Amino acid sequence: MIESNHPQLSIGKQCRLLSISRSSFYYTPKGESGQNLTLMRLIDEQFLETPFYGVRQMTWHLRNEGYLVNEKRIRRLMRLMGLMPIYQKPNTSKAHKGHKIYPYLLRGLRVGRPNQVWCTDITYLPMRRGFLYLIAIMDWHTRKVLAWRLSNTLEADFCVEALNEAIHRFGPPEIMNTDQGSRFTSFLWTDRVKRAGIKISMDGKGRFLDNIFVERLWRSLKYECVYLHTWESGSQAKAGIKKWMEFYNRKRPHSALAGKPPAVVYWQKLETTNPDQQEQKVA
Repeated sequence: MIESNHPQLSIGKQCRLLSISRSSFYYTPKGESGQNLTLMRLIDEQFLETPFYGVRQMTWHLRNEGYLVNEKRIRRLMRLMGLMPIYQKPNTSKAHKGHKIYPYLLRGLRVGRPNQVWCTDITYLPMRRGFLYLIAIMDWHTRKVLAWRLSNTLEADFCVEALNEAIHRFGPPEIMNTDQGSRFTSFLWTDRVKRAGIKISMDGKGRFLDNIFVERLWRSLKYECVYLHTWESGSQAKAGIKKWMEFYNRKRPHSALAGKPPAVVYWQKLETTNPDQQEQKVA
């Protein structure tokens, strides 16, 4: 797909044309044992069911399933995966020291049109011999996925790449809502959001429900796509995610949209909805 020695296009340019982060091209399996990768898959599946499980509860759960593990091991794996229990703040949702935390702007706000509020989050994706991270940017009102990126690191650059694509294709929203993770409190992210004239909103500490729509997206994606495959490479994962995202946006009936796909509702509402009509109040 990407030619390392292309005479005219650099690797970075080819990655941009294919809408993948450059780090995904250089993806190599992480140095985790087969047993650890199995545990990470089990942790990921259980966390979708019980996002309030911390290290101790996850350790107990795995022991009850017959795995001889200790808390130290599970703590390291959960940090590596970027999982944040509701009542704790390790790793992905832990802000970097010195980074500004912004207030949550959606409480009581009536969201009734596309591009009024966008939300985003990062999730862990298991591979046969490693793992990747996925970010998706979603329109809050219509649940349409506007852009996404895969990466083998949790650096902020692939997040900004996804944001740039969404803004380029759909124009900036009024508000961008994220958690308080270091990717979203970094200067690289917040500066890009501000330069686009977007207001920054951040979830309360340990409140995954503030970004519940993306959490539901992850659940559907993993049960309907990710867990059904054992991808060997980043390119295979990208192709599989792309196919499912197109299905989700264009064909998959959504219960919150009266059975219509998100993309259909997005474009219909963008053309017809008055800002003062058909509003949905955020709890």
